[in-house]
Amino acid sequence: MAPAPLRECGEAWQGRRGARLVMENGRLMAVELLAGRRRAQPTAKASPALRGALAQMQRYLSGQARGFCLALSLRGTPFQMRVWRALQKVPYGSTISYAQLAARAGHPRAARAVGAAMAANPLPLVVPCHRVVASRGLGGYSPGLAWKRWLFALEGIEA
Repeated sequence: MAPAPLRECGEAWQGRRGARLVMENGRLMAVELLAGRRRAQPTAKASPALRGALAQMQRYLSGQARGFCLALSLRGTPFQMRVWRALQKVPYGSTISYAQLAARAGHPRAARAVGAAMAANPLPLVVPCHRVVASRGLGGYSPGLAWKRWLFALEGIEA
C-alpha cells in the first residue's frame, strides 16, 4: 500500500497581500492569493521545502525576487499544460496578449481557450497569468483586478 501524500500549507505576506501555498510531497501544487489581515504562520514543523517556498514567495511579494525556483506539481489538460509552459517564459515586467500566448502555445486561433486556461491556473504568480492582457486593455484575473494592478505596479508594468 502506497503512503498517503504528505500535504502541508503555509502563508507568506507583504503588507495586506499574501499567498497561501499548498505543497504535496515537497512539490508546490496550489497558490491562493489572499488580501486582508495576516493569517496563520507556518508551524515549526514545516518541511524545508515549504519553508523554502514561503521564503521565495515572501521575497517575490516584497519586490526582492523576480521569479521562483520550485518543484511544481502542475496538473491540467494537455492544452492547459502547453499554455502554462509558454506563459512561464514571459519575463518579469512584461505582458503578452491572449492571442500571442495562444500562438506561442501552438494554437493561434485559441485565444478564448487560453483565457479559460488562465482561469484554471492553480499556481498564480509562479505561472504568471497576471501578465496576460486583453487586446483592448487589462483583461481579467481570477484573484481579482486589484491583485492584477498591484502585481503590475510591483513589476513596473504600466496598466
